[in-house]
Amino acid sequence: MSNSFIPYGRQDIDDKDIESVVKVLKSSFLTQGPMVEKFEEEVSNKVNSAYSLAFNSATSALHVACLALGLKAGDNLWTTPITFVASANCGIYCGAKIDFVDIDPKTGLICTKELTKKLELAKTKNKLPKIVIPVHLAGTSCEMEEIYKLSKKYGFAIIEDASHAIGGSYKNSPVGNCDYSDITVFSLHPVKIITSGEGGIATTNNKSLDEKMKYLRSHGITKEKENFHKKNEGQWYYEQQVLGYNYRMSDIHAALGSSQLTRLSLFIQTRKKIIEDYKNDTEKLPITFLEVPKGVESAYHLAIIRLDNRDDIFHRKIFDCLRSNNIGVQLHYTPVHLQPYYRNLGFTQGDFPEAESYSKNAISLPIYPSLSKKDYERVIDQLKYCLS
Repeated sequence: MSNSFIPYGRQDIDDKDIESVVKVLKSSFLTQGPMVEKFEEEVSNKVNSAYSLAFNSATSALHVACLALGLKAGDNLWTTPITFVASANCGIYCGAKIDFVDIDPKTGLICTKELTKKLELAKTKNKLPKIVIPVHLAGTSCEMEEIYKLSKKYGFAIIEDASHAIGGSYKNSPVGNCDYSDITVFSLHPVKIITSGEGGIATTNNKSLDEKMKYLRSHGITKEKENFHKKNEGQWYYEQQVLGYNYRMSDIHAALGSSQLTRLSLFIQTRKKIIEDYKNDTEKLPITFLEVPKGVESAYHLAIIRLDNRDDIFHRKIFDCLRSNNIGVQLHYTPVHLQPYYRNLGFTQGDFPEAESYSKNAISLPIYPSLSKKDYERVIDQLKYCLS
């Protein structure tokens, strides 16, 4: 059909991906086995991290990352309001108090100037965060060196929520190498850069954090003799040493993730080309694309535009017009602090004005490796039509 629905994102599965999964289905291991370890090693090699741990989702990885860093009731966790709710929820799971830092309107990323001001004020009130989670919106890394310097001054840990950013780089180094953070988390959901069906990865250079996360993702259990609290009672013996969770990835999912990883560079190149084409073909339209800061190579997970007209009624009109013509645009994101759950915690309209302004004129256009030239041209034509 010439007028079929064009989603904002879509997985790209080829025959090698299918073969990789089928091979596992015919093997002795379906749950966590050798394929998970292989995939973890491949991710570490790709992003230059000392350790990688595979999870059943990025949300699980964020939760365990918070626990491994000792987040508990009464602590404070800060993140950005322009993100998926999991970036904040992971702190709630640990009993922590959540707060947000407003965004830079040009990039959509956490604003380091706002972060600095908020930290200075929090220090006077003895309410500094235990953890800050910068979010690499659309695949573009935050200003991590600046955030890292602030972490040393104010004593907080850093989890990079790089759910959108596997394959991206910051200062010529891969996102995920944890040069400026304690832990980085990637998402492997089907609309992300690569997919394992469902899944997430946590990377770190800290052996202690790696070991803690390993226990926490698997019921708090260890089978390593050297770590037992009491002597080994037999080959059947294992110990639950902490309260953990069943957050493991299966070999089936890891097989798909491993196969997808071989095409990561190709996926990034294709996405970059689509973004460049969008910018060239919409030059004269009253829209602005989010900026990618100097020293950052985005993974181009999303193609986010901001309408020059900042009126939220106009925003709704353009969005509805595109959707009614089967262009599957989306908003990434409604500010987390305006979600009903977070309003019930005391947040309200006006708390983070740049994030709220962003949500009234941002639109994510379709972008994925298999976006055909015909469908791409339909997106451009409909965008021009709706804006006219």
